Amino acid sequence: MTLQLFLLLAAGLFAIGLYGALSQQSIVMLMMGLELMLNGVIVAAAAFWFYVSPAGTDGQVLIVVIITVMAVEMAVGFAVVTAIYRARQVDMTDDAADLKG
Repeated sequence: MTLQLFLLLAAGLFAIGLYGALSQQSIVMLMMGLELMLNGVIVAAAAFWFYVSPAGTDGQVLIVVIITVMAVEMAVGFAVVTAIYRARQVDMTDDAADLKG
């Protein structure tokens, strides 16, 4: 596979995630869109690392950091969604609009 194919895959994942994040009103679906966008970034970063500097470890560290951020974001996000749903039976973004500070 070439770098262009990896970048095309990353762009596709990012575009699908962006569409999902902008078009969905369910909080869980919005978070899944964000997850797809981060996966696109991971694929692009891994491809650049592999083709530009395969001997260096900078790309591996970047990918591990992104995966860690993704896992923390999902854990915190799902905890918040679960807490909101248990407290008020709300799972849509419009219904949770009164959470603004």
